[in-house]
Amino acid sequence: MTTYVLALDQGTTASRSLIFDANSNLVSSSKKEFTQYFPQPGMVEHDANEIWETQLFTLQDTLEQAKLKLADMACIGITNQRETILLWDKTTGEPLHNAIVWQDKRTTDLMGHLQKSKDIITSKSGLVADPYFSAPKLKWLLDNVPGARDSAAKGNIAAGTMDSWLIYRLSGGKSFITDITNACRTMLFNIHSCEWDDELLDIFEIPKQILPEVVTSSIPLDRAPVTDEQTFGAAIPITGIAGDQHAALLGQSCTEPGMIKNTYGTGCFMLMNTGDTPIPSKNNLLTTIAWQLPDSKPQYALEGSIFVGGSVIQWLRDGLGIIKSAAEINAIAAEDNGGVYFVPAFVGLGSPHWDAKARGTIIGITRGTTKGHIARAALESIAFQSVELAEAMRGDMAELAGVESNELRADGGVTASDLFMQIQADLLGTEVKKAHIEETTALGAAYFAGLSIGIWKDLDEINATWRAGASYKPKLGEEEKGKLLARWKEALNRSKEWI
Repeated sequence: MTTYVLALDQGTTASRSLIFDANSNLVSSSKKEFTQYFPQPGMVEHDANEIWETQLFTLQDTLEQAKLKLADMACIGITNQRETILLWDKTTGEPLHNAIVWQDKRTTDLMGHLQKSKDIITSKSGLVADPYFSAPKLKWLLDNVPGARDSAAKGNIAAGTMDSWLIYRLSGGKSFITDITNACRTMLFNIHSCEWDDELLDIFEIPKQILPEVVTSSIPLDRAPVTDEQTFGAAIPITGIAGDQHAALLGQSCTEPGMIKNTYGTGCFMLMNTGDTPIPSKNNLLTTIAWQLPDSKPQYALEGSIFVGGSVIQWLRDGLGIIKSAAEINAIAAEDNGGVYFVPAFVGLGSPHWDAKARGTIIGITRGTTKGHIARAALESIAFQSVELAEAMRGDMAELAGVESNELRADGGVTASDLFMQIQADLLGTEVKKAHIEETTALGAAYFAGLSIGIWKDLDEINATWRAGASYKPKLGEEEKGKLLARWKEALNRSKEWI
């Protein structure tokens, strides 16, 4: 009898559901986009009920495609956009406000006022004092949603990231949990003691009672929440939870110190496994928890976060209208950028700059500039930003004696472009490998879930399944690469501190 794992992948622009078998094969999948709300410049919100509806739709659709029922699933794994935060009423289950998305910059001034606490924040959470993370967003919600603080004091509301919201709905309101990877991205979690930190909670004026219980990424069966049988017709255990980038790290089998993956999605997120040692970055990267398995120490990673990656292609489609589909960019992109450089700092700059006041810049335009040059510059902008992360990561790798990395494992929607992948290899000067299974984030969620119940017995068994689907080696000369990178850095500097 075939064993199946259901993975729910709740992303920034779409919800997805995928079914894998015990051999890591994708059986079926479904995807549905949801609305992006921009109430004011710099603000980004999601309707949590719409997220739930799209996730439920894809869950049902992928089961129908596979001609299976929920009862046929051995377990469920969940992976999600990180840092996006929501408040909801514990009694009614209704959101009190739209979810505030990780890209949102409304708390830039608040974080400016809290710079005096930046060293405490970084030493305890591993994060930088930036509006990217959940804590300032949560403070904003408590301060601006009428009655929220009073309800919080009475214990009547819940605050959670999207994994907590989905599990709350799937369990019929019986379970209110998050995993250690999502918790560590809130800026309220101590990555050393692995618990909600009272000092961080005080800095942001967050009452601990509104936060979920924190569990391991792979959840022991006796502690796992289950789907509400009355609603779904089956009580299936939810045994895996991880933020999307942590799930992708496992999906790419980056289980040894020094192994690096980069996910090219809405944003780009490069993670390097550092084992059971949290390494403070000297180059403005983040120190984060990679995952934790039951009865094991937490594993850590260094991370570089780019806010606008593949979404720059979406902007060319929806904002400028110069392409009709994401795939079309490959056809119209020119052979070179024609001197045009595109810094897509639509919501500021992430690692290693951490400039919330930067804004997008297209520079070098002449009468001879075409949409092909802009398309090429857009693709290059994703690669340039990733090169900066890799350079910062190499600087921090000195802390890992004897550890070297001579390849980058890549996943995410942008990797469907062979043109982009070659650009990335050329600018990085390193071989870039794409996994043979494209859905590495959802696969990682399935792995976390399956490890709990023995579908995969250990990480070695998972590692044995990984192989490259395509490999890209650098072809660009060092001199030409150096010129391109130098001009990029000039353009980048002109985008900084714009507002």
